Amino acid sequence: MQKNEIFNVKNMTRLALIAAMYVAMTLAVPALSFSAIQCRFSEILVLLCFYRKDYSAALILGCLIANLFSPLGWYDLVFGVAATVIAVVPMYYVKNVFIAALLPVISNGVIVGIELTIAFGDPVWINMSAVAVGELAVMTIGAVIFKTVFEKNAPLMRLIGSTRNAPKTTF
Repeated sequence: MQKNEIFNVKNMTRLALIAAMYVAMTLAVPALSFSAIQCRFSEILVLLCFYRKDYSAALILGCLIANLFSPLGWYDLVFGVAATVIAVVPMYYVKNVFIAALLPVISNGVIVGIELTIAFGDPVWINMSAVAVGELAVMTIGAVIFKTVFEKNAPLMRLIGSTRNAPKTTF
């Protein structure tokens, strides 16, 4: 991807829309987005980083903005955003969307699990497990959607601006 392609109006608009969608989807269901058992449906959007690496900036920004509204305050700004950074930055370099989906499961399970232990004092393994299970459910749904719908539809792949060719193999 060329530098001039990243900063063109169409791409900047695409990134801004993704960041806004992440915020809106997170804040739409705060009970699931900010509780001990998390199931952020907005996390499906992080799989866009598998198809185009500059989505990582949009999703990190979206996470930061959404976490400004978290009842955990600065904990979520530090830990939540760190978990997102660790998940989305390497995602583009993974070869399989299902393996890529494991990155946020692991990073959020560990980092947000630690955050919840610091904030509430519950056992760390319980918090890590609860966050990882919620994240796994969301990421599995997302990976299946991207694999079975997006990768089989060239117009949708163009819509998301994918820089990755759709695999030739089937699900």
